[in-house]
Amino acid sequence: MDDNGRWLDRPRNVTRIVYGLVVLCALAFAAGLFSREHPHFGVEGWFGFHALYGFAGSVGLVLTAKWLRRFLRRDESYYERPDGTADDE
Repeated sequence: MDDNGRWLDRPRNVTRIVYGLVVLCALAFAAGLFSREHPHFGVEGWFGFHALYGFAGSVGLVLTAKWLRRFLRRDESYYERPDGTADDE
């Protein structure tokens, strides 16, 4: 490993990961064309339902976490001692 930083610090590598994930998601979505499903509910029989449901759930979790952060956030000086020094010094 070089001394310039970690491999995820380079924007080119992050872009490659994002494109790779997009391709994997598209392949998983297209796999619905070749699979036979046995839905319990009518909506589960729609093409791409599970992929869209998973995506919506993930977006919902992220938005909920951002909302909860407002209430659970700590001050920047939370881990400092009363005299103003940090614990790791």
